[in-house]
Amino acid sequence: MTVFNPLVCAASALALSASIAHADPALMFDLGGKFDKSFNEAAFNGAERWRDATGGAYRDIEISSEAQRVQFARRLAEAGANPVVVMGFANAPTLEEVAPEFPDTAFVLIDAVVDLPNVRSVVFAEEQGSYLVGMLAAMASESGTVSFVGGMEIPLITAFACGFAQGAKAVDPDINVIVNYTGSTPSAWNDPVRGGEIARAQFSQGSDIVFAAAGGTGLGVLQAAEDAGLKSIGVDSNQNHLHPGSVLTSMLKLVDQAVFDAFTDGPDMETGVVTLDLAAGGVGYALDEHNADLITEQMQEAVEAAKAAIIAGEIIVHDYRTDSTCPVF
Repeated sequence: MTVFNPLVCAASALALSASIAHADPALMFDLGGKFDKSFNEAAFNGAERWRDATGGAYRDIEISSEAQRVQFARRLAEAGANPVVVMGFANAPTLEEVAPEFPDTAFVLIDAVVDLPNVRSVVFAEEQGSYLVGMLAAMASESGTVSFVGGMEIPLITAFACGFAQGAKAVDPDINVIVNYTGSTPSAWNDPVRGGEIARAQFSQGSDIVFAAAGGTGLGVLQAAEDAGLKSIGVDSNQNHLHPGSVLTSMLKLVDQAVFDAFTDGPDMETGVVTLDLAAGGVGYALDEHNADLITEQMQEAVEAAKAAIIAGEIIVHDYRTDSTCPVF
């Protein structure tokens, strides 16, 4: 259990206020930590790339409890940070409360939509990227069974699962796709032990390739796959290097680019909804020296053809968030 200590939080906020000057941008990570090697770390990498490119300064802050969401977002704005980039769908209520209090501050929400004049909402077509890695999983599978481990069972994560299954079944209509989730609370994002347990249970059911979309929990999934001599698929960041030769690929979600763009656009940024899909280069799959021997030329050609067809509108990938009836489950 996380204990909320108002004295510690107040001290942190005071130190934060003292450290921000001249409307530096700021980044507030979601639960799971800055170095989760996935969603949050992608955001950190985008901020670091902006710092390296511009020589500018930014501030970041990590929350460790639900109680800190509103407090820390408000303190960043009070201290003069602008823009303030906030990570994660769970922070939609945070900005619904805080953004109206600071109409001259630009806020950016990654992974959800808040309809306010000073908020840029950045969302991704995760289902499209998941479709592509689902195809790769089906083409690489020797058992005819693949699987998915999600974090919290919410529409966003089910969109990953549905797209993955749709892509796999586009290659092999008879393939078996196992889907499980880690939990229904925010702790589902940071439980690698549980992730490994679920993956091993899926392996016992015949899965030989597992796709993890579970934040820090996914690290346990990737480790379990390597331990079992099987394959995994990473998510958000390129995780191929974590277990070279075991990670088939990673479903890329260019959170780093979204943060880089927000910092670059600055306080006068255009707000509203930004959708980063395949056409915009916002999602994709990773191919590098760590998995080059796992993805054949024929596999890559098939996936690239599907990618072009999705962009052209010839293949429609189901988005579970707009229609909660996945056609392949």
